[in-house]
Order: sequence, then C-alpha cells, then structure tokens
Amino acid sequence: MKTLSFTLGLLLLLTVYYCTAMPQAVNAIAPGSCCFQFFTGQVPQKQIISVVKTHSNCHEKGFVVSTARGKEMCVSQNLDWAQKAFRKQQVITD
Repeated sequence: MKTLSFTLGLLLLLTVYYCTAMPQAVNAIAPGSCCFQFFTGQVPQKQIISVVKTHSNCHEKGFVVSTARGKEMCVSQNLDWAQKAFRKQQVITD
C-alpha cells in the first residue's frame, strides 16, 4: 500500500511539474508574435521604423508597426496605409 501511495504521489508531482513547465516550452517554440488587439488609427509614414507581418499561423493577420518613439502596435493587414508601408520597406531592403 505504501508503494502504491508513493507511486501515485510521484506521478502527481511529475504531472504538476510538467504542466507548469509547459507554457514556457510553448513560448520557446512559438513561431512569432500574433496580434489580438488592433490599432485602428493611422501612423504617419515618417514615424514608421519597421513593419513586420505576423506569423502565418496567427488567427488574425496583421502587421507589427514599430515607430520612431519606440512604440509597437498591431494593425490589420487590410489597411491600405499599412500595406503601403510594408511594401515600401520591402523595396528598401531588397
């Protein structure tokens, strides 16, 4: 009986350990950033430092826009100004 209790206790301890470690492991292998809230305004072109697409596995397609003031914001890929900024950046880096 003591062996059974010890085995069950050990299994419970291992389960708790791996469940708490799992979120860190998921973050370590995550494909990139995803957006869950989107900025609906427009960022002036001269303030944009970079525009990066969110990962293709993200539920909502978006861009992460970095500004000269050090802010990052998510914007929808459906916005014309964001698409233009992304294309402009691609032309410069190619």
